Amino acid sequence: MPAKQIPITQFKAQCLSLLEQVSKSGRPLVITKRGKPLAQVTRAVVKTHSLMGGMRGTSEEVGDIVYFDTSDEWECNR
Repeated sequence: MPAKQIPITQFKAQCLSLLEQVSKSGRPLVITKRGKPLAQVTRAVVKTHSLMGGMRGTSEEVGDIVYFDTSDEWECNR
């Protein structure tokens, strides 16, 4: 799909609606100044995480997670 070209003055006047069009259609937009390409606007790529294993590597095991002794922390156990 070829990119649509638009002068910078028109882009400034219609910026929000043009960005919405790019987002919905995925068609890039080339902004020109005096007929020469100045910038290109494309749809943002959103990276999604898988539900399975999405939290992998975000925690750390410290000590024994099955049995831990808290007897010295409780007054009734002294």
